[in-house]
Amino acid sequence: MIGMLAACLTTFGFLPQVIKVIKTKDTGAISLGMYSMTVLGIGLWLVHGIMIRDFPLIFANAISLLFSSIILIYKIKYR
Repeated sequence: MIGMLAACLTTFGFLPQVIKVIKTKDTGAISLGMYSMTVLGIGLWLVHGIMIRDFPLIFANAISLLFSSIILIYKIKYR
């Protein structure tokens, strides 16, 4: 139960930033290096989850990867 709550909070913690970036297209205060490493790290966690067949890990990291990738794409597109 604690793990699922932690996964939900860290996964959906990206959502307010995604909404703000999509609305404003302002990515000036976002670090390209940090989001590049975050997307890569989440992608690796997703691969790990798939390899060990851990559904909560797969679910949380798939959503996190989507949200963080949107931010990274906007950062690259609107710099």
